[in-house]
Amino acid sequence: MATYIILSELAPEAMRDPAEFRQLADKVKARIKEQCPNVRWKDSYALMGRFDVIDIVEADNPAEVEKAAMIIRCYGHATTETMHGTPWQDFIASL
Repeated sequence: MATYIILSELAPEAMRDPAEFRQLADKVKARIKEQCPNVRWKDSYALMGRFDVIDIVEADNPAEVEKAAMIIRCYGHATTETMHGTPWQDFIASL
């Protein structure tokens, strides 16, 4: 399985109260689980910078990750940037 990094920036108008974020996140998570069953979520972190959230996922098919990112954009009211990630030890071994 390949590793992908999804960076998300929430739209300011996505919610009126930060407490609403949990509901929004649960809605997005349910959609992805239903529509992208072959994407395995490894971890997620809240960020303090240009992006608000980083998700680390694995999938055999990049189209599945593209679909997950589209769900984040549509239902999560966010912009995303998705990158392929190579585990550090694999990268070093390939040099």
